[in-house]
Amino acid sequence: MNHLLKHTSRVLGLGIVLALSSCNEDKLEPTPTTFFTDIVVFDTPARIAQQVNGLFSSSSIKSGAFLGGRYHIYSDIQGEEFLNVKANQGTGFNVWSFTQNESQTGGIWDAAYASINKVNVFLKGLDDNASKFVPPTFPANYDQQVLKYKAEARFVRAVAYFYVLQFYARSYGATSNGSSPGLPLRLQAETNAANNDLARSTVAEVYAQIIEDLNFAEQNLPLNYTDELTNVSHPHRNSAIAFKTKVYLAQSKWDDVIREADKIVSASAPFTATTGVKHALQANIASVFAVPQTTTESIFSLVFTNQDNPGTQNQFGFYYLPTGNREYYLNPAGILGESTWKSTDARRQFVVTSGGQQWLSKYSSPSPYTDKAPIIRYAEVLLNLAEARTRSTNSVDARAVQLLSAVRSRSDASTQWTTASFPNASALLETILKERRIEFLGEGLRSIDIYRQNLTFPAKGTVPAIVPSDPTYVWLIPASELTANKLMTRN
Repeated sequence: MNHLLKHTSRVLGLGIVLALSSCNEDKLEPTPTTFFTDIVVFDTPARIAQQVNGLFSSSSIKSGAFLGGRYHIYSDIQGEEFLNVKANQGTGFNVWSFTQNESQTGGIWDAAYASINKVNVFLKGLDDNASKFVPPTFPANYDQQVLKYKAEARFVRAVAYFYVLQFYARSYGATSNGSSPGLPLRLQAETNAANNDLARSTVAEVYAQIIEDLNFAEQNLPLNYTDELTNVSHPHRNSAIAFKTKVYLAQSKWDDVIREADKIVSASAPFTATTGVKHALQANIASVFAVPQTTTESIFSLVFTNQDNPGTQNQFGFYYLPTGNREYYLNPAGILGESTWKSTDARRQFVVTSGGQQWLSKYSSPSPYTDKAPIIRYAEVLLNLAEARTRSTNSVDARAVQLLSAVRSRSDASTQWTTASFPNASALLETILKERRIEFLGEGLRSIDIYRQNLTFPAKGTVPAIVPSDPTYVWLIPASELTANKLMTRN
């Protein structure tokens, strides 16, 4: 089966079949009554709602092979913060050691494009069935619900494209503001192999589509939901705004980061969102990662249960906990050894010692490891804004210092920075970037931060430094894509 057709089958089962509940295995009833073809999946509000939930499922962006675990882990272990224990190719050793070949780089790519196609199929279904969305089956105002559903879908597509772009293409600023080859920009529903061949859009064009999707999401998502879990597990207006700060930061578009962040960050401390969900830093960082992980600091996360977990060898705890599979421990020469990260800092509670090594315990749920996968939280928005203001003004910006201090002092009250603490903008920027490494350790940001700045991956253990000109710096385009898509080019 060709590469893109495999994506389609994973999303809709070749016949565009949607399972709304469990499969009936009775041989006397070969077509289970709980399965619905594409002809009827848009016939009722409940069936459409089920499809929307599917966009956030393990067959979409929550796949353990994508943002349900692997992406975060690979982004972090590729950096300098972790050392490998088992040299197991199945748990990322080739990513950690920069030894991947084209046959090994397809997991994230395949899962990302599966989620993208699931969105495209859903959006087309909404448009093709619009004439059905009338009373009495549908409420009179269902067109507004359709806009919300489209906004959720386009948010998912933007998130998927953003993350896959970071690994498989050069950064926006590395080559003439995004003029280098990006990704095949697939925006139409694919149910067969007819449109496999598609050339790569430029990095800039992919980013433009991401922002277009997020702008649509911002305009059409609700301000909030009625419960904490949904405010974390489904996007609302602030989710789209917050994610735009991440996207613009990756493009080095500092003024755009500032504009978006200012929509949800108050002018002065204590920093909070003034509209929609009242995002704010929690008084104790431990509460952010304690069950149920639904505080107002968590803007968007992917949710797991014992019955719906990331799957074998995808879970954070499996990789990082000394009580897990003991795959990766913290590098003493990484941020763990940073002298300004004080022993009294509350974030040090996430570091535990076992067998003479130090391990990350930020994700502490036992097997089957159901910690939520964080996509963005309020602390990141604050540090995105602090960095953008520092770079934009090229000064020791007072508000940037306040934003940085809010994140640091939440966990380390003994450190109180003022503008006098920094001799110049470079010193402030260095501290902000270091704070990101401490605050988001194990949250999948490290490689993204290295890539967006076109920096060298530092040496670690037996792995030498990897400079941007090294052919292993950007991930290789998977062999499966190169085989299926005749217009695809290699990195």
